[in-house]
Parts: sequence; structure tokens; C-alpha cells
Amino acid sequence: MTKRLESKYKINRRLGVNLWGRAKSPINKRETIPGQHGARRKQKPTDFGVQLMAKQKLKGYYGNIGEKQFRKYYEEAVRRKGDTSENLIELLERRLDAVIYRMKLALTPFAARQFVNHGHVLINGKRLNIPSYQVRDTDTIEVKERSKQLTCVLDAAQNGERDVPEYIEVDHRAMRGRFLRAPKLSDVPYPVQMEPNLVVEFYSR
Repeated sequence: MTKRLESKYKINRRLGVNLWGRAKSPINKRETIPGQHGARRKQKPTDFGVQLMAKQKLKGYYGNIGEKQFRKYYEEAVRRKGDTSENLIELLERRLDAVIYRMKLALTPFAARQFVNHGHVLINGKRLNIPSYQVRDTDTIEVKERSKQLTCVLDAAQNGERDVPEYIEVDHRAMRGRFLRAPKLSDVPYPVQMEPNLVVEFYSR
């Protein structure tokens, strides 16, 4: 199992961006990357470095997905008809933990993954605890009845840092929603610029 216990905000500093657009991110105050010599290590990246950074940003945004799993998403995106970059974004946005995050039922992608892992989520009335589950169009996603009053859920639903995108509908009173359609890159409310085309270039070298 890959190590994912590093601070999510350390990811922000390493990449030099506020990945999730959160006010608490230390990147808002200090833009250097972690480490004693972080302030000195800025230099013009190579083409490979730019592609690698694009990949790390996209992986990091979705809760620091492991390399093996992320490459599988790329391979599936290539296999499908249409634009590989758009296919990759669709696969990532259909992850159950990503949908929970988009529905504002968790404050971060990390919290959304944990929420799913702990069995708090129902898909079409059935409990599902697989964060990577691919949600389908018109699937109903609901918080389990006993979990609807959890402080973490209520806080996330009331948080004003993000809006629910148009390809998802949600009723926060019922803690229930639906995945309406596959999003395009332009539909996804990333706080920073994502460049899946560079991720495709990275893997197709």
C-alpha cells in the first residue's frame, strides 16, 4: 500500500499551488516548497518537469491517488472513444469519493475517501464503501440515515468555499443527490488550472 499519510497541505507547498482553494492552505502565506532549501530550489522546469507537475497536480487533487491506479485511469481513457484528456477527467469525476466531495458532503477529497471507506454512503439504496467506484448517470447517492447528523457532514454542507457543479444535483436537507451526466473539463470547478493534455503527453512518451 502506498503511503498517503503525508499532510495534504504539504502537497500544496510541494506543487506550489493551492490545490483545493482552501483558505487554510499555508501556500497562501508561504509559496516556497517544503524543506530547508525550498526557497532556493525554484528553476525553469523542463518539458518533462512540466508534464510531471501536471500529473502530480491531478493525482494530488483527487486525494493523492496511487500511481498504479492513476495509470489505469489513463489506460482506460486511451481505450475509450473520444478525447483522451476529457475521458480522463470523466473517469476521475465519476469516482464515488470525488462525487461525495462535489456534493459538499465532505470538506476535502481525503475526508470524502474516509467517509466512503467507513460505510456512510448509499448508492441507489445500497451501502457501498469503495471510494474508486465509478458512479453512473442518474445514480442516487445518499448519506446513510444514522450518519446524516454527523458534524463533519453538516459542516461540509454549510461550507461556503465551494459550489455544487451543474452535473450533480443535491438536496442537503435530505443529504441525497444524483449524478446527472458526465462532465467536460470546462465544467469541473478546479481552483487551479488542470492540464490533462500534459498528463496524456507524460504517459505517452
